[in-house]
Amino acid sequence: LLVSSTVGKDRIIFATKEDHETPSSAELVADDPDDPYEEQGLILPNGDINWNCPCLGGMASGPCGEQFKSAFSCFHYSTEEIKGSDCVDQFRAMQECMQKYPDLYPQEDENDEKSSKDLEAASMEAASVEASAAKEEKASS
Repeated sequence: LLVSSTVGKDRIIFATKEDHETPSSAELVADDPDDPYEEQGLILPNGDINWNCPCLGGMASGPCGEQFKSAFSCFHYSTEEIKGSDCVDQFRAMQECMQKYPDLYPQEDENDEKSSKDLEAASMEAASVEASAAKEEKASS
C-alpha cells in the first residue's frame, strides 16, 4: 500500500516493507545488433547518416533540426572539388534559423549578418565531425 501526499511543490510517498518485497515487473531487452537506432557512429554501414549519433550533439532535433539535416546531408553527399561548396544556401538557412534561438544555439559573433567565412567554418566543422567519425569507425573495425 503506497500512501502519497502533496506538500507545497513536493510530493511525499510512503512505501511499506511489503511494497519493497514485491518483485519488479520490469523486463530487460537484450541488445539487438540489427537495431537501426543502436550506436553505430555517424555514418551507417550503408553510407547513410546516423541522425541518432551522440556525436551530433542533438543538432538533428530541435527547432532547427530540419535545416541542420539539410545542410549536413548536402555536405555529406557533396561531390564538389571543395566539398560542401554547393551547400552554402543550406548552411545559410541553418544559421538563420539558429539565430532565432540564441539560448539554444549560442553564437560566437553577435552580428546579425553572417559572412561566407562563417558558412565556410560551419562546413569545415561538419567535415571535421565526419572525418573523426570515419576514423573511429575504422578503428573499431
